Amino acid sequence: MVLYTKRLILRPWKREDAAKLFLYASDPIIGNAAGWAPHTDEHESMRVIEGPLSGEEVYAIVLRETDEPIGSVGLLEKDGATCAVADDEAEIGYWIGFPHWGNGYAPEAVSRVLRHAFEDLDKKGVWGTYYDENARSGRVQAKTGFVYHHTEAHHVDARGDEHVMHYTYTMTYPEDEDSEQ
Repeated sequence: MVLYTKRLILRPWKREDAAKLFLYASDPIIGNAAGWAPHTDEHESMRVIEGPLSGEEVYAIVLRETDEPIGSVGLLEKDGATCAVADDEAEIGYWIGFPHWGNGYAPEAVSRVLRHAFEDLDKKGVWGTYYDENARSGRVQAKTGFVYHHTEAHHVDARGDEHVMHYTYTMTYPEDEDSEQ
């Protein structure tokens, strides 16, 4: 599936995206904020495209203007989520490459995926999570209608690092006139 907004195309990741994925995913700012190790080479980025980023509801965030992938957004269901989700719920995950921060791309992509979750996938709720040290992600969630649910003081990420994890939840998506079908 491909989703559109005024400035973005949300589409499946492609093998030819490996160089751009590596460019952004090798930046420690991105991986550390998301709880995964920075990519070490393009081969690793290709493995990630063929693995975790190949999920049915995982999308490359692509600028319409340049056709360049600049990040990722996706819905994780029961087995792939980092938090407990019911059958009619999902968890959203997203990141944007550092050079593109501050342009509103994350809220735009998250809003469009939320709309898809509720309208097309019939989800009743979507969870969001963010680490204490990644308040920017918390602001994206607040801008897109998520409300604080609870905090876990000792969440261990995929690398074994411990974080304070905040959980948010939404049962709606923001009405966005810039969203396109």
